[in-house]
Amino acid sequence: MSPEPKRAAESLRGSRRSSSSRAPRRAAVGRRSFTSTLSTLDQLAASGMKISVRITDLDRGTAVLSGDDFVTLPVAGLGVVPLLVELAASFEAGTLDPLEIIERRTVPAVGLGGVWQHLTAPALPLSDLAILAASTGDALATNALLERVGLPAVRRRIEQLGLTRSALMDRFRDERGPDDAPHVAVGSARELAELFASLVNSRAVSPGVSAQVAEWLSLNHDLSLVASATGLDPFAHDNDDHGLLFINKTGREAGVRVEAGVIAGPRAGVSYALIVCFDDLSILHRMRAHDAFRTLGVDLMEYVF
Repeated sequence: MSPEPKRAAESLRGSRRSSSSRAPRRAAVGRRSFTSTLSTLDQLAASGMKISVRITDLDRGTAVLSGDDFVTLPVAGLGVVPLLVELAASFEAGTLDPLEIIERRTVPAVGLGGVWQHLTAPALPLSDLAILAASTGDALATNALLERVGLPAVRRRIEQLGLTRSALMDRFRDERGPDDAPHVAVGSARELAELFASLVNSRAVSPGVSAQVAEWLSLNHDLSLVASATGLDPFAHDNDDHGLLFINKTGREAGVRVEAGVIAGPRAGVSYALIVCFDDLSILHRMRAHDAFRTLGVDLMEYVF
């Protein structure tokens, strides 16, 4: 990671990382591995779960860990990330006004996750809707943004970003009928990891767009999967005293768990993505999937620190 992009990434999160404090690479690599993660994912795959994983070292740009990272799988709410990229690009180009007000009554009701449906405010500006979509996975706010930006524009942006195995397919719905897209979004672990790397390296459209999207994502409250190993406060983690640079986004739907992000510490920085698709037959099946994310989180923390 070149000095300019790294400084840009650090400024997004108020990180205190410095090159003088980083241990030599040879001192770091020898004592770190992803043995626990590999063992856990192998067990899940053997039980019939579909797994896609990718970890990329930000300094080298090479894969640290990969497994079926080219396979396209459902990614649920993670599909909001290219939507946010298109929204930020429209703000920068002046084709959309961040203060444009969207009336909630103009958006089809959806009872999935999020807080706007519970708020008294009947209308919000686009910029606030972006914050709700990024921080709480707000389905209604995401649908409002998608309706205003337009699915064709998001699909064009996905193509411009070079994401050939990813797509935002539909809005959030309480129920999916035979005429609806089967999923909100699909993607591959490799492309998700690359997208997050491009955000912190200021390469997603432009430095300004990258910074804006990363700022929105830095507000994400869901630190229950990979991010649980960071020990960060879910509601106030944009400036860590220990020099941890972190942004992430999760996605959840029946039988699908996914998380992608960037984590960087004194020793190293990586972008990562893990998708797990499973038969949600019991709470045990779900907890086994969740444990895999938490195991990866511990291994990632050991890698960057």
